[in-house]
Amino acid sequence: MTSFTITNDTAGTFQASLALPDDAQAVMDLLVSAAKWLRDKGSDQWSGLLHGEDTHNMRGSIAEGHVFLFKRDGELAGVVMLLPEASEWDRRLWGEDGHEESVYLHRLAIAREFAGRGLGRAILSWAETGVYCPGKTKIRLDCVSENKALQSFYSRMGYESKGKAAGYLLFEKELVK
Repeated sequence: MTSFTITNDTAGTFQASLALPDDAQAVMDLLVSAAKWLRDKGSDQWSGLLHGEDTHNMRGSIAEGHVFLFKRDGELAGVVMLLPEASEWDRRLWGEDGHEESVYLHRLAIAREFAGRGLGRAILSWAETGVYCPGKTKIRLDCVSENKALQSFYSRMGYESKGKAAGYLLFEKELVK
């Protein structure tokens, strides 16, 4: 199961919790909705989800305790996956260095009806301070190199650019203890 411990069960005004296997369909629905929104904005990011491809194995990650939900009044507003070990994808992008001390953030998604309320910032901040994973001192993430708005968001949130690999920009931030 998970190696994470939730140390703060709120992210802004949203309730944070571990996703359970019964949440898998709602999580996948939210991710597909986010992929459609991205497509409508001209991005092919997450487009595999529109064809049933789940390159990050969300259902398996839920079962492993690596997916977290953010709700308001019982309604799913956002989701994020945190991996305590580098996936094959992460190793392909990051190479072989720095994995032991890093948590990998993937699939941060917001339900459109909750967009514009600061939930993305709250989830990212929560991932840095509201959950603990022993031995981890960094958080890493990536985004498609064409997504300038997302790159700017990560930079504003204190993430340092660590280069580019396979059409993705890499970002890293030291976790404060």
